[in-house]
Amino acid sequence: MTVLLDIKELRGGYGRVEVLRGVDLQVNAGEMVALLGSNGAGKSTLNKVVCGLCPAWAGTVRFDGQDLSGAHYREVVRAGLIQVPEGRKVFPNLSVLENLELGSFTRARERRALNLERVFAIFPRLKERLRQHAGTMSGGEQQMLAIGRGLMAEPVLLILDEPSLGLSPLLVEEMFSLVRQLRDDGLAVLLVEQNVGQSLEIADRAYVLENGSVRFSGLPKDLLASDDLRRAYLGL
Repeated sequence: MTVLLDIKELRGGYGRVEVLRGVDLQVNAGEMVALLGSNGAGKSTLNKVVCGLCPAWAGTVRFDGQDLSGAHYREVVRAGLIQVPEGRKVFPNLSVLENLELGSFTRARERRALNLERVFAIFPRLKERLRQHAGTMSGGEQQMLAIGRGLMAEPVLLILDEPSLGLSPLLVEEMFSLVRQLRDDGLAVLLVEQNVGQSLEIADRAYVLENGSVRFSGLPKDLLASDDLRRAYLGL
């Protein structure tokens, strides 16, 4: 199996505070990997370092045959490593269409029209609200828009940071069904979530972060089979 994202001995933090303490993580082509951990475990910091939004202190990030260690976030996007950030981060005063078009600003601009149709096929609701300002949409619709914007860049790997955060139980079900569909369509996904049960249902492999280090990596069934891990890290 082709290794798409290969993170080795990654260290990083803010100021003098070390958050990531030698993280090793891999995502293979076409694979769904869940990254789990409590608040403060280092999940979002890992995303920021991998995507070039925070500098790494040490370690390497290789993606699709390229060394992206220390690369500018524009280079990360051009390589096809696309993040849908926690909290959606849509542009509230821009329309749905304008938000989506910005997704292809750096990558896949020449195929914008084709990719818009693909996004509308996945999210028909967005097509219905094309001219609506993103800030007036519901949380679930904004999350659809954020993912649609990410898909506009034709990701090779899509990082979804807490896509179920703040959504109603019904919308959470819908969101996980969509993520499963993306994986079934062949897209590699790194799913960063606190929603443990549903993440493990759709993931091929899982990592558990604790205090900036990987406490577990392996198959979801092995994680669920460990009473200690389930109690300590999954709340199960």
